[in-house]
Amino acid sequence: MRAYRALLHLYPASFRREYGEEMCAIFARDRRGARGPLDRVMLWGGAIREVLGNAVLVHGDILRQDLRYTARTLFRARGFTLTAVAVVALGVGANTAAFSITDFVLLRPLPFPQADRLVKLWESERGYSRTELSPANYRDWKAATQSFDRLGAYTLTSLNLVGPDEPQRLQGADVTSDLLPTLGVQPALGRLFTAADEREGAPGTLLLSDRFWKHGFGGSDSILGRRVLLDDEPFVVIGVMAPDFQFPTRTVEFWRPLRFSADDYLDRSNTYLYGLGRLKPGVTLSAAQEEMTLVAAQLAQQHPNDNENIGATLIALGDEVSRQSRLLLLTLTGAALCVLLIACANLANLLLARALGRRRELAVRAAIGAGRERLVRQLATESLTVSLLGGACGILLAVTVVPLLATLVPQTLPVAHGPSVDLRVLVFAGLLTVATGLAFGLVPVLRLGGDASRGGLREGARAGGGRKERLRSALVVGEVIASVVLLVASALLMRALWTVQARDPGFKAEGVITLRTALPLPKYDATARRQAFYRAVLADVRALPGVSNAAYISGLPMVMRGGIWAVTLDGVAEKKGNPQKVGLRFVTPGFFASLGIPVHAGRDVSESDKTGGEAVAVVSESFSKRYGTGQNLIGKRFTIAFARRVIVGVVGDIRVRGLESDSEPQVYLPSTQVPDGWLTPYAPKDLVVRSSAPAGQLLPSLRAIIRRADPNQPISDVRALTGIVEMETASRAVQMRVVGAFAAIAFLLAAIGIHGVLSFAVSQRTSEIGVRVALGAQRRDILAMVLRQGVLLAAAGVIPGIGLAYLVARSMGALLVGVKPNDTTAFAATAALSVVMTLAGCLMPTLRALRIDPVRAIRAE
Repeated sequence: MRAYRALLHLYPASFRREYGEEMCAIFARDRRGARGPLDRVMLWGGAIREVLGNAVLVHGDILRQDLRYTARTLFRARGFTLTAVAVVALGVGANTAAFSITDFVLLRPLPFPQADRLVKLWESERGYSRTELSPANYRDWKAATQSFDRLGAYTLTSLNLVGPDEPQRLQGADVTSDLLPTLGVQPALGRLFTAADEREGAPGTLLLSDRFWKHGFGGSDSILGRRVLLDDEPFVVIGVMAPDFQFPTRTVEFWRPLRFSADDYLDRSNTYLYGLGRLKPGVTLSAAQEEMTLVAAQLAQQHPNDNENIGATLIALGDEVSRQSRLLLLTLTGAALCVLLIACANLANLLLARALGRRRELAVRAAIGAGRERLVRQLATESLTVSLLGGACGILLAVTVVPLLATLVPQTLPVAHGPSVDLRVLVFAGLLTVATGLAFGLVPVLRLGGDASRGGLREGARAGGGRKERLRSALVVGEVIASVVLLVASALLMRALWTVQARDPGFKAEGVITLRTALPLPKYDATARRQAFYRAVLADVRALPGVSNAAYISGLPMVMRGGIWAVTLDGVAEKKGNPQKVGLRFVTPGFFASLGIPVHAGRDVSESDKTGGEAVAVVSESFSKRYGTGQNLIGKRFTIAFARRVIVGVVGDIRVRGLESDSEPQVYLPSTQVPDGWLTPYAPKDLVVRSSAPAGQLLPSLRAIIRRADPNQPISDVRALTGIVEMETASRAVQMRVVGAFAAIAFLLAAIGIHGVLSFAVSQRTSEIGVRVALGAQRRDILAMVLRQGVLLAAAGVIPGIGLAYLVARSMGALLVGVKPNDTTAFAATAALSVVMTLAGCLMPTLRALRIDPVRAIRAE
């Protein structure tokens, strides 16, 4: 019978008390009538089926009763219901949105088969932990390594598409034939590249993205074999990739074979490739790193002049997210968890106060036969109902907020779409909602104790003190701690954002419009032909009303961040193991004036700097300081990009790598002084125009001018230079606003928590306050009594909160550019806001205590 009695525990306790003995008696009678093993098996099978089926029905019936009762009670207490639902919605919504972004970027596997085996390969040297590969090193690495099933390489490119419609500038990638098989992908239509496609002189072949196929060719099934002109070179379309394939970035529209000539393997300093490998089964990343370190060391011995300081760095493809982006997301997640904890503490306080207020009701129900299990079940149903309603509202809130957080997703993440509230996120939100309802709804109910039947009937107006009051106070202290951490983090991030935004980029971005006219090759292989295009465009642009200057450059600052070359200065010895590196740009005359970059010494490049004349260069101030050792460098000679040049000017530094990073010294060369076919990737392509005219009025004229210079030349990347600078802090600004919003919510909820505890304390001590007033207590005494409790609550949270906030700030060090973790302003502002929070929470309970009529209070008791 023990087994059968254990089986009956599937029923509710109330049902067992009423029917349990009778059911046991029936089962015992049937068991005695069983005449063999088969009868006993049939008996147990029928008993199990009966109990399981009936238990579900009984629990369902009780649940319906509880839900009807819950609906009535919550409707009667609409203020409590709306407050509790709003609190849960804030906590669940904040965490659902944060989890959606964090899961999308950091947790979710990349959309490739066995993506955990994909590894990115980089060269490394002193001062640069990750640089691109040279074709020669890529070839030798591929031949020497044994850790990879496959190894491929790619580089980004952009080409002009000329057709019956307006010319377009397309972003694409040149890939080796091994790259796409390394990723483990297949085209939706057609075939992949083969080794024959990448041989020099082979017919041009092309793979299209699904997006470009549909938008550019209408999704035609006859696309295979179609001829396409890119930079006036014919390509045959051999395939279309799947809609969800976006590699290496989301902007790529096509892929073409990466072809190497014999000349590409001569210079190991010509680094422009990205390596990608797939580890063999059983090979770990650390083992592959050890092997590649050995391979790099062997190459350094074989090629001491080029590879002396070149190492190898391997990083899992899924870990390519920058440290700053990762920290931005983790900070956002931590802030969301703080909001959740504060919301849950508020929910627990609300439910505990409500349960204490209903103590007599629960005592009456217990007195007339309701067991403790039945009461707890009813209260748990109420808390879960509130949590589910709040969770549903939180999900709707997250659906609204997630698109606003898309800026936090790195542009290089190879995924086809942005973050959304999908099934994974909904499961997380559901589990979070249920956990919130159980952990912070049921636990306070259980803390009421098991004496509802007697203690609740004999307790008067002073019920709810002791352990319960300490529990509610502890929850509020936890809210204050979390709010202080969020306020400090928000203040520090705000200070860091302002510090970064206040940095001088080295140029004047206001009033500058930029656009790209990348000239196609081989049409513009000849330097003279490029110069004719630049002169024609610039002459007409400078003649436009409101335009003060215009010029071309190889790549805009903060857009083109690389272009690193070694330099050798006459009379300056190169330090062993620390090669002299600079950034290289080609410019047309007037570039420095167009961007407001000051010329400190010498002159700008000019039209007189011809190809046959003396090769000249303009260098940045940091170049002069680093290599000039305090001397005037005008007239000094140095070697860069395979040519000796003389310095004719020194200009101000600009932040090429962005507002947060230090940039290499810069060297600017005249666009005229380069042999035909040399350094064509550095040919000026970005037009900068300084004008007082509005951009909308200027752009049609610019388009017409470029169309006159070359009707087949597309225009791309039209934007204001101020927009480029603002994009440098866009992700910071979004994070700061989100964390600031979380801090504001935390501030408000903590103030509400203090208000709730003090209001409940005043209501419980109404008669005591009445007696005090009747015995002669002054208003200031009552005021001090209430404020003292509020100040103690706040102090108990602020003091440890400040300490915890400092530890959190130290972990955020990479985000606090120019700001110390112990920034006095941030902590002082938080302390001031904590005082405001305390006063706001104390205001209404204090006024209520001061308005207590002693006669009515004593009479009510």
